[in-house]
Amino acid sequence: MINKRKRKRDPYTEVYALGPHICMSTHKARRIIDQIRGRSYEETLMILELMPYRACYPIFKLIYSAAANASHNMGFNEVNLIISKAEVNEGATVKKLKPQARGRGYLIKKSTCHITIVLKDTSLYEEYNICLKNPRWIKKTKATDMRFHDKATDMRFHDKATDMRFHDMYRK
Repeated sequence: MINKRKRKRDPYTEVYALGPHICMSTHKARRIIDQIRGRSYEETLMILELMPYRACYPIFKLIYSAAANASHNMGFNEVNLIISKAEVNEGATVKKLKPQARGRGYLIKKSTCHITIVLKDTSLYEEYNICLKNPRWIKKTKATDMRFHDKATDMRFHDKATDMRFHDMYRK
């Protein structure tokens, strides 16, 4: 069995919404998801309203639900949300029998999919980057000012004995 390492999510800046068992094929849902991945929340809603596909409506509801989770549970502002992760996985296939002539039955397969939407709040990252650019609280010490010296290339640590061994090795 292969052990896959899952990337740890940041629980303080990410919220998600799951849409299990949505009656639509994964190909049709992925066509929409690929268009909205990495975009802002407001831009995504505009794109989904204008796209002519039937798959847009359940994805629209999921993104709206994830934003509601973000504002209600975490207190995030919807303006700062972006879609950090959006994935579509295959679900169970619903099988039905359609009656045909002479007592036969025709199998109808309806595919389902599971959609996961993860929204990330970017305002916290902007504040973090501002702190990194202007670190007033970090004091410079001697440990941070030290430079790395490579003994092999630095002439202060030159050893004639090892130098002669290398010359003898490559002289043959």
